[in-house]
Amino acid sequence: MKKDKAKVLNEELSDEQIRGFLASNPPVHVHADYHCLVRAYRGLTADDFQRFLAVFTAAGRDINALNEHGETLLDVVSTHESCADYAAALEQVGGRRS
Repeated sequence: MKKDKAKVLNEELSDEQIRGFLASNPPVHVHADYHCLVRAYRGLTADDFQRFLAVFTAAGRDINALNEHGETLLDVVSTHESCADYAAALEQVGGRRS
């Protein structure tokens, strides 16, 4: 980060910014829906991630898309310490373990 840039914490994201996580081009051989979910998980707070999941599922996207190892995002998130809020949000919208 440049020294002249202030780090912004806990900035509330607009609905447009949340929807922006839907528009991403995955690498070759990566399921587009899984890629979107991972980007949102890595880039959003738990509250914003929950908002994203509402938009994601309303768009008819696959909450249980698999990665190259045959895992859902819930499988992956469940192995991370202190990510219970993310796992709960996934479960609330129908996320399953593979």
